[in-house]
Amino acid sequence: MIPVKRHLISAADLSVEDAILILDTAEEMSQVASRPIKKLPTLRGRTVVNLFFEDSTRTRTSFELAAKRLSADVINFSAKGSSVSKGESLKDTALTLQAMGADAVVIRHSASGAPHRLAHSGWIHGSVLNAGDGTHEHPTQALLDAFTMRRRLAGAPDGGPVPHGEAGDGTGRDLAGRRVAIVGDVLHSRVVRSNVHLLTTLGAEVTLVAPPTLLPIGVESWPCRVSYDLDEVLPKSDAVMMLRVQRERMNAAFFPTEREYSRRYGLNAERVARLPEHAIVMHPGPMNRGMEITAEVADSARSTIVEQVTNGVSVRMAALYLLLGGADLAASDSGR
Repeated sequence: MIPVKRHLISAADLSVEDAILILDTAEEMSQVASRPIKKLPTLRGRTVVNLFFEDSTRTRTSFELAAKRLSADVINFSAKGSSVSKGESLKDTALTLQAMGADAVVIRHSASGAPHRLAHSGWIHGSVLNAGDGTHEHPTQALLDAFTMRRRLAGAPDGGPVPHGEAGDGTGRDLAGRRVAIVGDVLHSRVVRSNVHLLTTLGAEVTLVAPPTLLPIGVESWPCRVSYDLDEVLPKSDAVMMLRVQRERMNAAFFPTEREYSRRYGLNAERVARLPEHAIVMHPGPMNRGMEITAEVADSARSTIVEQVTNGVSVRMAALYLLLGGADLAASDSGR
């Protein structure tokens, strides 16, 4: 990818080769976690700014840890208690960060398109990484989801899962033909959009499962299937990804009751039993336990939820490495 591309804004911008390069690099980065000293000198002297206009625990901490493991200097910038809360514009905030010498800005914003605006405005000279913008996209979440699927589903001779902690065949194309069901609040989810783009690029077949009220207008033009019947989709799925019902983004009644939603679209032990033996259960977090997924399923052996968090650090290390260090390292290596 990326000694050519400067930014990571959308999963739709990634070619098959781009995506495979990131996933393969993440596989190498995952080995760092097993070392006594979990650091590489790759980004020493570089500054990464986490610019979060929305609350986040997993994503912000994951990016921070990823940057620090690559020896970058990290600045965490939260909108709360900052000049932003006093009315400072995105432009002025960006110009301030540029003046401080930011080499990369990881941005989460409630407005869809804010990372694209930041990347192409000229306000920031460094790289921009989208950590979630409105209901638009969350590309590194899709990458870590694909990385998790590749590790757990790909490469086994019988088509079943690879033992926990082992990788697939390393090509990235081992997700081709895999069937992934994404279930729940599609309308408000930026994770879905990125996953549909990335998984279809890698050759997987994606089916969205949701009540009609939680599907966006124009979903029929997306490169995926749509179903309203979870029970019909489960037996044919290699992975089922449950989505959090984002009640904080809802200003109307999108379903009758929580109990009715859970009855129709919640994943419980009875439904998990309908999955193929090798199938896995995923969730981007945070979870509404007891609503879209039961605690029993979330904590089961099929669940990859904790692995997804771990894999997120490796994937974000890979993205930062390729955006900020890959070209320089390649050049230095070739000159030896």
